[in-house]
Amino acid sequence: MTSSRRDFLRTAVLLSAAVPLAAAGCSTTDPDKEVSGGGTLDKAKKAGKITVGFANEAPYGYTDKDGKLTGEAPELARAVFKKLGIDKVEGVQVDFGGLIGGLNAKRFDAIAAGMFITPERCASAAFANPEYVAKSAFMVPKGNPKNLKNQNDPAKAGVRVGVLTGAVEQGYAEKSGVKKSDIKTFQDQASAYEGLKSGRIDCIWLTRISLADLLSKHQDGKYEVTDAFTPVIEGKEQLGAGAFVFRKADSDLLNAWNTQLAALEKSNQLLPILQPFGFTQAEMPRPEDTAAKFCQG
Repeated sequence: MTSSRRDFLRTAVLLSAAVPLAAAGCSTTDPDKEVSGGGTLDKAKKAGKITVGFANEAPYGYTDKDGKLTGEAPELARAVFKKLGIDKVEGVQVDFGGLIGGLNAKRFDAIAAGMFITPERCASAAFANPEYVAKSAFMVPKGNPKNLKNQNDPAKAGVRVGVLTGAVEQGYAEKSGVKKSDIKTFQDQASAYEGLKSGRIDCIWLTRISLADLLSKHQDGKYEVTDAFTPVIEGKEQLGAGAFVFRKADSDLLNAWNTQLAALEKSNQLLPILQPFGFTQAEMPRPEDTAAKFCQG
């Protein structure tokens, strides 16, 4: 089963400085060519550039302090599109909830935001095969004094668990036996960290990727992130698979992307691209982790 970790981010991520569309060089395509699947890829190759939509969310796709578009998805975009003969990747920043709408309105040609694949989203756009699969983890005090390693340990230890408001981890905790009174909700990662720091909670439960990014912002040596684990709820694995997204008409662009992504995976070149952003072997997709699988739910 696919879980959409980013539902709560639609309201949490407030963006104030969108990249101007004129500067981003937004592409348009010939409708007749696009229906046949030949418009966007051909145009991008001829222009030597392509535009991607991003939501300014680290570590997936964001602008750094120097204004450069970076993150796991934009850097992967540069690697893949270069192999397709497209040397320049430009960005259009929008709210996360507006990415698919912006894609279909042709404000940009692909979504580079590590977007989770869900059946609902698959009805509106074409997802590539995932570049990563997110698993859970805990942020705990250094040394992991409560010995929290998997989804059942918080209930066994009777600890207080911090989750983000509206995030799937709240349901995981409840269904794993954690008392509702021991589940504390926070509006964002920063406030959850403050809750852990002040002793209001004993751990934070999020994806390992998100916790690694949070830990990188607080390198005081007082906390650590546990190894990744996969929650199993009602007999089903709870995974979130992040992928690039294309318009349904752009079948040739989608197929070309998937071919190059598979080549990177086979040659063990995918992880080195994502690793600087906190990704590890634990997040690398398995052969069975395909877009079709996660689109089915």
